[in-house]
Amino acid sequence: MRPMQAEERGAALTPPVPRLVPSTGTPRQLWPDAGPAGAPGSAPPSRSPEGGEASGTEVTLRLIDADVHAAVGRVLEEILTDRLTRSRTMDALFTQELAARVGQFTREGGKRIRSRLVWWSLRACGGADESSAAAALRIGAAIELLQSCALIHDDVMDGSALRRGRPALHTVIRDSYAGTAAPERVGRFGDAAAVLAGDLALAWADDAVAETVLSPWTATVVRRMWSDMRTEMVAGQYLDMQGQISPVRSLPRALRAACLKSALYSVERPLALGAAVAGADAPTLRALCSAGRCVGMAFQLRDDLNDVFGDPRHNGKPLGGDIREGKPTYLVALALAQADKADDHAATGVLERALGNPELSVRDLDEVREVLEATGARAMVETKIERMARTGFRHFDSAGLEPDAAARLRHLLAGVAGQPEPDTPHKAPAAHASAGTEGRR
Repeated sequence: MRPMQAEERGAALTPPVPRLVPSTGTPRQLWPDAGPAGAPGSAPPSRSPEGGEASGTEVTLRLIDADVHAAVGRVLEEILTDRLTRSRTMDALFTQELAARVGQFTREGGKRIRSRLVWWSLRACGGADESSAAAALRIGAAIELLQSCALIHDDVMDGSALRRGRPALHTVIRDSYAGTAAPERVGRFGDAAAVLAGDLALAWADDAVAETVLSPWTATVVRRMWSDMRTEMVAGQYLDMQGQISPVRSLPRALRAACLKSALYSVERPLALGAAVAGADAPTLRALCSAGRCVGMAFQLRDDLNDVFGDPRHNGKPLGGDIREGKPTYLVALALAQADKADDHAATGVLERALGNPELSVRDLDEVREVLEATGARAMVETKIERMARTGFRHFDSAGLEPDAAARLRHLLAGVAGQPEPDTPHKAPAAHASAGTEGRR
């Protein structure tokens, strides 16, 4: 597919910026000089797919393609270095105890799935110049900062002591002041400081987006998407919290919270942002958004299952956190609905005693697992995950994307959904071709 032309957008585009321009205004290369041949991060052969000499832009894009995680990390490091330098001019204590910890938390982020989705959406939609590449990497870095805000605040709201297998930020701050005052006061201080840390990460994320060099039309679209994404994230988190004190366990409400809290923020919006920077046309954007929403729902439902049935070493925190906090997950709402339908008062009693019980024991959690299995809730959620992922890939395959980058993006989405990657229509075996839609997925 081709990007939209300027006249289709209704506004003239500004000339492209040749290099990434950080907030300091100093031009920076998108990628470091290539290392020795074959070394990690080294440049691929400087030949174009047609066999001619590859341009500098083509080489740069291929280097980023080879390691998007590192490319986003470089931009993120530029942003953090600039912010921390400016923070030191304000106050050394604030920088050391809060700003630097936000920087460290963000640097130690996970797989950077959201920023990788931005990048591969850009590439699949035909983004192939340095100005759009710079913008996509910077927006990806901003999403990593926004994710820091979400996780730091989430740990405070949930009272989680661990994050990614390490002490949560509010725990680190609290422990650094242990013995300086009464434990309750120190605990409140740790929570409050972490709220400020999350606010700081959000401010830096907004700054990064505001300072991203974009054409006027693209800037309008991207900043509207960014604004909506932030509000959706807060709305989803509120529904999640409100559901913990509400006696109503509604299946539609559980799905709505999951959509706002995770599906939109984690998958749909990153795909849309990358497509917008590339100048994708409306049909392509719609197809990617539909795909992202379905895959994002599969992602959240898988996360709900992993909280109860997963591996704590993989989760980075103890199992059963959602149960102890009384979160209104779709898995739990479905189990309650099934137990009520079958007049299974014993199953209902197990769930009602467990939900919101912070002292839930390992044995209690085992009983919850048994109920989730016996009511069929676990199997039904697995089926829904598979169905949502399959629908998402149908939407994805309907978009007119650049084949090579689309294959990379498709593989990434399969990992996000936690499902095997289905065959693309053009790759379907001949035996499936005569079987209608069944088997082609």
